[in-house]
Amino acid sequence: MSKERFFLNQKPRLVLIAGATSASGVACAQALTDAGVRVIAIGSNQARLDERLGGVEARYECDLTDFTAVQQLAERIHESYGTIDGLIHLVGGWRGGKSIVGQSDEDWDFLHRSVLTTLRNTTRAFVDDLISSPAGRLAIVSAEAVQNPTPSNANYGAVKAAAEHWVNAIARLFSKNASNAAAISWVVKALSEKSPEETTPGHTPVQWLAQAALELLSDQTVKLNGTRVALPQA
Repeated sequence: MSKERFFLNQKPRLVLIAGATSASGVACAQALTDAGVRVIAIGSNQARLDERLGGVEARYECDLTDFTAVQQLAERIHESYGTIDGLIHLVGGWRGGKSIVGQSDEDWDFLHRSVLTTLRNTTRAFVDDLISSPAGRLAIVSAEAVQNPTPSNANYGAVKAAAEHWVNAIARLFSKNASNAAAISWVVKALSEKSPEETTPGHTPVQWLAQAALELLSDQTVKLNGTRVALPQA
């Protein structure tokens, strides 16, 4: 694979990964750094960041549910590294329940904070970077549950649907600014840390998500702005 796509104006692209200490975050960070991309890893625990992501450009602990903390993080990144060219939002989690009456407020609050609030905060802090970049990129991991709702998954699917709506609003902003930026939602049934050979049928290995992270930086991604992109399944 040519590494030309991973440079802008003869400089390596700068991509921020939120939720970087997860298996999917580590896989994406490894694939991008191997391709010459400068990766900034964001997580909730500095020790895990240092242990799992030693090869990236920078590692920052931040409470992404706190917008003031995210704004301060953006200022630190801009001062040290300049504006970013990509944001891959992998902060999430899953909570199920028994039918509609089993969709608890506790689970709803957890999902709302971890999935939606962190997305709103990171994109509000960095969206101008993506617009100003020659090829800004935003991607989240969404779920088949958005278009295949079940009573036991109602909380989760509803929050993921809201996250997709937010991403699509940003995609519209990119279009209005005649930007070469693109915002997309990757769609999976479930992610798996196992190898493709061992992964449960229907699940997406994190290695394939990492491949999608590389493809995100393609010029062709602009045509996918505002769309749902189904990732391969085992």
